[in-house]
Amino acid sequence: MRSASVAGGRPVLRIHFTAQDLARTRVAATIGVAAEVYYSLELLGANRELPHFRTWRSAVAGRMGADTHPLTSLVPVRGPGLDLLALMGDVPSVDHAVDNLLHAPVSRLRREFEGLDFHPGHLPWARRVCEGDRDARRELADAVRACHRLTVEPYWDRGRSELVALSTRCANLVLEGGIDLLLRSICAPLVRWRPPVLEAPYPRRVEVRLQGRGLIITPTVFAKHPVSLLWDPLDSAQPPRLSVPALRGPLIDTGRAEADGSAIRNLGSLLGRTRAAALQVTAEGCTTSELARRLRVTAAAASQHATVLRNTDLITTSRRGGSVLHHITPLGLALLRTGALTEP
Repeated sequence: MRSASVAGGRPVLRIHFTAQDLARTRVAATIGVAAEVYYSLELLGANRELPHFRTWRSAVAGRMGADTHPLTSLVPVRGPGLDLLALMGDVPSVDHAVDNLLHAPVSRLRREFEGLDFHPGHLPWARRVCEGDRDARRELADAVRACHRLTVEPYWDRGRSELVALSTRCANLVLEGGIDLLLRSICAPLVRWRPPVLEAPYPRRVEVRLQGRGLIITPTVFAKHPVSLLWDPLDSAQPPRLSVPALRGPLIDTGRAEADGSAIRNLGSLLGRTRAAALQVTAEGCTTSELARRLRVTAAAASQHATVLRNTDLITTSRRGGSVLHHITPLGLALLRTGALTEP
């Protein structure tokens, strides 16, 4: 995808909606783990103060090493960055994202690397990757995992909470007043809904006509810009994305929910050990097949566990192409984090 970041000043970005566009506008649960990883690297290199990320940057800066270099070397000197969203998808699982990268067509790699302004010393490495060199691609995949472990994973409990909270607020707005209320409320007053046009400050005047594709409003944790518009020039049928920041306070390492062994044991007493583990897995977002693999059960059993969790409002389920995606709800996350359950 290509991005257009919304900044201060005039003129404006104007997104034109038709009735069909409004009907097809939706809110995504996440922009995907790969994009969040890459955005975190862009944040580290940002030359301006970002209050919500001050503590995070102090903890992460200077810790990059040889294992992260294959990815950090692909952050351009200037201009737009590498689009890991297009290469690795918007999946919440880092394993799934890496698998997408390893199987991405060479033509797609070349297209995404085209025109990026890399440091001269990194050009040979970048060429190896974009030409589909198998070893280079695996090194890049390993670097994505390394960066994820350093910049995203320790902070994801807090980040996931914010994503769930924003998605829930958006869903409530739609229930209360439809898409009209959602567009009037999202990132106000920076973004203005003047039917049938959504306006936001932008470095130059840009007119976007959705042409019946709709818009995907996508919360992000590691957002360098207040609002960004993302689109895929290789797929004109895919709706553009309007990414909006999910953080409402400083990003800090709150620890992983599963670190509290007593809480998980108590949760297992209430839900059963396997179903409690299923709730933990959905906290990262997963498909039914991923859930089955992580639980080491059949797909049918995983689907049954997901149904019980969904019927008790602990998770939500949505379709994405041929896959079914499960995400934890605020209620499920609160239950998982607090472990406020006692054994009988």
